[in-house]
Amino acid sequence: MKAQIPSSSFEFLKLVKKNNNRDWFNANKDRYMKEHEAIIAFADDLLAEMNKHDEIETASGKKSLHRIYKDTRFSKDKTPYKSNWSGSFSRATKKLRGGYYFHIEPGNSFAAGGFWGPDPADLKRIREEIAYDSAPLRKIIKSKEFKDTFGELQGEQLKSAPQGFTSDHKDIDLLRFKQFLLVKKFNDKEVLSENFLKELNSTFKKMRPFFDLMSEVLTTDANGTSTI
Repeated sequence: MKAQIPSSSFEFLKLVKKNNNRDWFNANKDRYMKEHEAIIAFADDLLAEMNKHDEIETASGKKSLHRIYKDTRFSKDKTPYKSNWSGSFSRATKKLRGGYYFHIEPGNSFAAGGFWGPDPADLKRIREEIAYDSAPLRKIIKSKEFKDTFGELQGEQLKSAPQGFTSDHKDIDLLRFKQFLLVKKFNDKEVLSENFLKELNSTFKKMRPFFDLMSEVLTTDANGTSTI
């Protein structure tokens, strides 16, 4: 039987949010360790399922998980702990681009994937390809499966046209993107169900048409010649 998110993990996160201080956390460290082990088991099983349809270089479920301890150095919010479980998986080899992310939090759980902070060279290449021929990308994001799963392409956008492009370009709606993200939200009942691992894996699998296209774009130059 595949691992699932226990309801106790949600209860623990609610308590962290209510008692977000080191004294409380240290006094409840054993409970944290127990819940953390359950999330590791879930991430391990998720990784095993994902490797059936993709190549993931993340070594284990434990390696995929993000620390619950917050980096507060540059944040106005100085509470020391996150009130969520989260993790990410990296695709293997230079040929496979894009990444997967899952976020488990009462009232705010979701799966996400894509390009959160593409470097300038990658962003330039993506825009070049969109300007040359946006049809392949539009076909993906207008497909029924994409719309039913992710709604629409998400991510930060420029308020005006990017450098090198005019504001009246026919593909300006896509060229303005600075991030390219696919997001699907889950309610608490879905997250705590025994089918959640299957649904999360299925959601990640449905990102593949987008990832396959972007991988092809980002491993070739404007003439279609391989760069790796």
